[in-house]
Amino acid sequence: MTHFTDKVAVVTGAGSGIGRALSVELARRGARLAICDVDTHGLAETEALVRQAGAEVKADPLDVSQRELVLAYADDVAAHFGRVNLVFNNAGIAFTGDVEEMSFKDIDRVMDVDFWGVVNGTKAFLPHLVESGDGHVINISSIFGLFAVPTQSAYNAAKFAVRGFTEALRQEMVRDQRPVKVTCVHPGGIKTNIALNAQQVEGRDHDKLASSFDKLARTSPEKAAKVILKGVENDRARVLIGADAWVLDAFVRLTGSGYQRAVTAFSKRSGL
Repeated sequence: MTHFTDKVAVVTGAGSGIGRALSVELARRGARLAICDVDTHGLAETEALVRQAGAEVKADPLDVSQRELVLAYADDVAAHFGRVNLVFNNAGIAFTGDVEEMSFKDIDRVMDVDFWGVVNGTKAFLPHLVESGDGHVINISSIFGLFAVPTQSAYNAAKFAVRGFTEALRQEMVRDQRPVKVTCVHPGGIKTNIALNAQQVEGRDHDKLASSFDKLARTSPEKAAKVILKGVENDRARVLIGADAWVLDAFVRLTGSGYQRAVTAFSKRSGL
């Protein structure tokens, strides 16, 4: 028996990266899984891995930015399993470009997936989590939800918003004595495909950007999943993943807005 045995867990963005690792690790720990992603090929691969781990799984294509679809999906999952205990709002995308260069459409797309996708998933499943009497919302922010960097204004905005939304939700659940726990996760550099699949404004060197991120990515998705689940077991309000996340969080806390000078200098030297 584990903390997750027989619990029904929903994982968005399950087709790769942290979402896939979470799905497989939850399956190994006895959970029943509802997984979704816009990447149907990756989702099918994750579904196969979850089944190999011996778990019951429901896999569905889903764009988390489409609110009505997410609302219907939540009801469908609850009807299928009879309850929902955990929701991991993990789906996300990235986009690189200065504010002056980006179109409104570029910014909207990042916000629609990375912020509104989290809001949609939280709001859609929250009634089911309350009804279960043992609910937990886990929203994936980023170290870029703790500090800002040039060329990532849309991603920063979304991840800062996820952090504020999630922390407020936790306070509301505690204040009102609702049976739902809430955790905000801030991964550092994780070895996923988010940088490789990221889009950028015209003229940016995609390969250079992806390579730069890969050099900073030190933590495997599998390790990240285990850290997240430990935080869930311990009802942590905030979960930091990777030494870089811990160091940068401490640096921002110590320097306040002064961290921006160091980040700007690094950006100039690295050409990002």
